[in-house]
Amino acid sequence: MQDITGGDHAPGNEDAPAPATLDDHAVVPEPQPSTGNDGMGFRDWLREGLRAGLFLKPRVTTAEPTAGHLLAIVLAITALHLAMQRLTVQGPANFNLRGWLTPWWTTTATVLVVWSLFSFARRTQDGRTRGGTAAWFVLVFVASLPLALVYMALGLAWDREWMPSSFHESAILGWGMYALLWAWDCALGMRIASALGLRARALAALGVALLALNAVASWQFQDRAWYPAREDDGESAPRFTVSQEVFESQQALRERSLAALLPQRPGVADVYGIVFAPYASEDVFLRESTMVAGVLHDRFDAGGRLLQLVNHQSTTDTLPWATPANLQRAIAAVAAKMDRSEDVLVVYLTSHGASNFQLAANHWPLEVPRLTPEVLRKALDDAGVRHRVVAVSACFSGGWVDPLADEDTLVMTAADATHTSYGCGRKSQLTFFGRAVFDEGLRRTHSFEDAFAAAVPVIRQREIEGKKPDGFSNPQIRVGAKIRPVLAEVAKRLDSRP
Repeated sequence: MQDITGGDHAPGNEDAPAPATLDDHAVVPEPQPSTGNDGMGFRDWLREGLRAGLFLKPRVTTAEPTAGHLLAIVLAITALHLAMQRLTVQGPANFNLRGWLTPWWTTTATVLVVWSLFSFARRTQDGRTRGGTAAWFVLVFVASLPLALVYMALGLAWDREWMPSSFHESAILGWGMYALLWAWDCALGMRIASALGLRARALAALGVALLALNAVASWQFQDRAWYPAREDDGESAPRFTVSQEVFESQQALRERSLAALLPQRPGVADVYGIVFAPYASEDVFLRESTMVAGVLHDRFDAGGRLLQLVNHQSTTDTLPWATPANLQRAIAAVAAKMDRSEDVLVVYLTSHGASNFQLAANHWPLEVPRLTPEVLRKALDDAGVRHRVVAVSACFSGGWVDPLADEDTLVMTAADATHTSYGCGRKSQLTFFGRAVFDEGLRRTHSFEDAFAAAVPVIRQREIEGKKPDGFSNPQIRVGAKIRPVLAEVAKRLDSRP
């Protein structure tokens, strides 16, 4: 949510596109124009703004703030918002001037919308217009403080993982929380406008405008004023930026990675691996992708036959991006090197998952499409990959089973189609699924089925101990009849290694 003070985590976005037409009769004009501030001082404006923030009617009708009062209140409230936003970031933090300035466009749009409404609504008999915009702006600025406190508390709970994991892992709950905050924010703006004289039709136009601008700001302007200060050997890690040099180096890096794949060995059922981690905002997915790649390398003799696709600011120069297009290219490159009649391709996906079974992708400012099971299935089919092991560590990942399953495929998921998985928060080292199946199970056995069977009760117990709020994730597995003997032969060969 963007805020009227220009921050991105504190509320106060009273913004939206101006209505195409406005009705002069939407409000009843006030009887007397105001010629001053009606004796209201700085503390009076603060008091009435805080009353409005608690949905009490501000005791202001025709008063207008002086330029000095307006400037002082804007500076004071802006400083408080910045301080509250800083508290939501644990440890050292860097101030992002661009992230603070960007949302101020919504303030400008809000002022234009409110000014146009008051210009139509508060026109006097002789055609002159009275004020109202400055009073509304000051009151809303101050009234945003209680909402900002709630938002700060939610931010602290989110970053410190005090909230149930379902809020982190469920798109519905996450956006539902945003919707409640937007509703509160817009209700404040409409309540104050009503107290200053706007009536039903103008208030309805204002409500639509505020909702629209809140939505656009949260969708398109997600910069924050404060970011955690990352350290790498004592030096701050560089922020990811998109430039021609980055694109060119990424393309070259991808081509080198694909070209470096080792060819199949005649008479050996080789294991190839692709690990895909498209969500850059949380380090757990980088750690998990690295762990899985290590297990495939060490336990499945896949050295030189692995591709790790990752979105993360620290891997821009070392690993290809995790995009659906790169995943399709990787699958095609593996298919060109492997013996499709005997070799096996393991694809491991790790990210947040949504109830529509799309895999979340994030690498701002790069726009990354979400991956769907249908896109993955088509890429595997088009490349002619026959023997497949697909593991999906994400919420609601059980929805990937039916689209991917066939006689030549083993597919296993961290949850069923109606439950969240667990362990993908900011403080998590690994997801519960990745830890139990790969980091623990497959370090003791070369059988994917055995590792999965041993992991399920472990995951259940850990979720109970972690007080998972929405019940057991219920990991799923389906093994095709034709892939089982192939995997058994692979396990036999690996078991016989010294």
